Amino acid sequence: MTQTVRAIRIEEFGGPEKMKLVEVPVGEPGPGEVRIRHHACGLNFIDVYQRTGLYANPLPLQLGMEGAGVIEAVGDGVTHLKAGDRAAYASNPPGAYSEARVMPAKCVVKLPADIAFDTAAGMMLKGLTAQYLLKKTLPQGGLQPGDHVLFHAAAGGVGLLACQWAKALGLKLIGTAGSDAKCDLALAHGAAHCINYQRENFTQRVKEITGGQGVKVVYDSIGKDTFEGSLDCLRPFGLLASFGNASGPVPPFAIGQLGPKGSLHITRATLFTHIATRESTQAMAEDLFAVVQSGAVKVRIDQRYALADVAQAHRDLEARKTTGSSVLVP
Repeated sequence: MTQTVRAIRIEEFGGPEKMKLVEVPVGEPGPGEVRIRHHACGLNFIDVYQRTGLYANPLPLQLGMEGAGVIEAVGDGVTHLKAGDRAAYASNPPGAYSEARVMPAKCVVKLPADIAFDTAAGMMLKGLTAQYLLKKTLPQGGLQPGDHVLFHAAAGGVGLLACQWAKALGLKLIGTAGSDAKCDLALAHGAAHCINYQRENFTQRVKEITGGQGVKVVYDSIGKDTFEGSLDCLRPFGLLASFGNASGPVPPFAIGQLGPKGSLHITRATLFTHIATRESTQAMAEDLFAVVQSGAVKVRIDQRYALADVAQAHRDLEARKTTGSSVLVP
């Protein structure tokens, strides 16, 4: 049986105005697939990258990487989910900006009854990102309680989760943000320090906070504008974990500079390598659910938009007007 649902699609790359609300057919799931009816869909910066073509996908493209809802049907070979299950995901391929969709089942996980749909839609991609950063993307020798880490965009969706999770792990997270209000938000969520980069040189402040030593790891989703400063915040053998390009892609750089700066390490991480298998996705999701259910990490849904208002949601996200997580409500 084929039904039609409302979804957000682009026919060409460009600005928020390129997103159109359209009717699309949704059929039955094939082998290894599920059909999920969304109750909430997550909004993430990767959606902007895909809309603009920075991360190019074939056109026409249905946007959205994160959602939560109820499983309507499962295809052959799917054993971890059944019709009627509450479920959530952060997953390729895009398509979450919709009332319902058919998608691969391997990255869809059963959602605990005590986690609301909008909370799940606001935390899956960001929370799994915080998980792989703080638990898997580690400097030489790992991280121990008391260690300083630098986390850019600390008042954003990933940042506020990371502030809380880092505190729960005993880490001293130094955040950066673009206003005093955002710094206050990061501090209220567990950051040990927060630097307003509009008023202060974050590299100098990090050195002051750490007694001149620098941090073991910098988690950087900003990209071009913070890259050089991030390197200068690291102690010898430190790690720069680049995982986003909010200010634009990091330009080509001379790898030779990493030696004189202290034999530094750089990685360009992405969530989708970590959730490439069902087993890895399940383990990471269980870790995320546990820390949320414990109360150590609380998920803020600070913005809610109707699916039809997706262009405004993207404009707000790009203008840095949002805090915490944002969701679209189909």
